[in-house]
Amino acid sequence: MNIPFKEIIWQQFGAAIDDLENTMQACPDALWQAKLWHEPELERFFLPEFWYIIYHSLFWLDLYLTGSEEGFLPPEPFLLVEQNEEGPLPERPYTKAELQAYLELCRDRCRTTIESLTDEAAQQLCSFPWGEVNFAELLLYSMRHLAGHAAQLNLLLGQQMGSAPGWVTQADPKNP
Repeated sequence: MNIPFKEIIWQQFGAAIDDLENTMQACPDALWQAKLWHEPELERFFLPEFWYIIYHSLFWLDLYLTGSEEGFLPPEPFLLVEQNEEGPLPERPYTKAELQAYLELCRDRCRTTIESLTDEAAQQLCSFPWGEVNFAELLLYSMRHLAGHAAQLNLLLGQQMGSAPGWVTQADPKNP
């Protein structure tokens, strides 16, 4: 059986990235910084605001594409806030333009990572506080994480605005 697994994985991973992008673009300015729900026990760890959920999703996508927390730094102006439960939180909300640029960077890294994936790299073990998986499984884990947050934000858009972007079945070929 000769199935182009890399292309299949990219089509679905790219679709998850496109879903998040569509959701981000559909978010009205009034909802960008609004408290989406109130969970006081989590507020010191997590801002339940639309922009922050997008940032959280992109941060972990970027980090997981490296396969290790060690040495990871997100691009400017983003901070290493996701790994430290004691803060600091970003000093200000990130803008759509900043997060759009981060999303495009992550999309490019994701596609390049998948296209260049070797059998040896796919089997490399990756360790995180939540467990150890090989890099191929980490890619699928990351795709699920991203898709879960895109779905969460689409639900919130539907509740707040009465509509949300449609489901993306495959990566948009216009997004290189």
